[in-house]
Amino acid sequence: MLIIHCQSSLALYLCWQMNLSAVIITFNEERNIDRCLKSIEGITDEIIVLDSFSTDLTEEICRKYQDVKFVQHIFDGHIQQKNRALDLASNDFVLSLDADEEVSPELRASILKIKQGPEADGYLINRLNNYCGKWIRHGSWYPDRNLRLFDRRKTRWAGINPHDKAEIQPDCRTSRIKGDLFHYSYATVGEHSRKLDYFSTLAADAYLKAGKRAPFAKLIFNPAFAFFRDYFLRLGFLDGYYGWLIARFSLYYTFLKYSKLRFLLSQAKNNNR
Repeated sequence: MLIIHCQSSLALYLCWQMNLSAVIITFNEERNIDRCLKSIEGITDEIIVLDSFSTDLTEEICRKYQDVKFVQHIFDGHIQQKNRALDLASNDFVLSLDADEEVSPELRASILKIKQGPEADGYLINRLNNYCGKWIRHGSWYPDRNLRLFDRRKTRWAGINPHDKAEIQPDCRTSRIKGDLFHYSYATVGEHSRKLDYFSTLAADAYLKAGKRAPFAKLIFNPAFAFFRDYFLRLGFLDGYYGWLIARFSLYYTFLKYSKLRFLLSQAKNNNR
């Protein structure tokens, strides 16, 4: 009788396990994707990789994992691609990751605990950024809290490209989760600079479509405030040289974004004459 009781309890326990899908968008991520996939082995029941037709070894690496469903679709924006990945998931709860992220051991344990029965509709996760080999623990880069584990029926990606943000329905409950999501951001300063040039172009175009303006005051004061906020208000100086460098790049990116928007607005004005 005792054996029967234990078997029944085990069956009941397993019935309550939450199935979890991981969704990842990729483009030429051969440097990162293997680390990302290894970190979620055993905690997800399905892994969806939505690729934008990578030309490197991303596909080959992904297909080594039996649990990975590798799908390709032309890239039409970070927000659009991430929502498309959500729609491909079979399970209601999803863990949304970037290819250059890794689930830490503590976060892994927290997710396994939540799978026994979620008490919220979405979970906010701290993201710990690695910059040029150094972990950044201050400034705007930490805790860099994001909604990454959630019920996809109640959550969609929104924001302005390339700054996507998962937004959950107002009546839903969210909670924080223990453990960090490791983010391997930029390996070199040059890589950071090139990526900001790319991101600022996307942002300027999105701002133009959203009807935003770029008066000269924003070109001066917004970049200066970005540096002051990240380096002083958010204690970026505690990260030493790299904290200063990140704050300086924040200034640079803000300046680029509004400079490019001003150029686009000028072009639009000339074309309408």
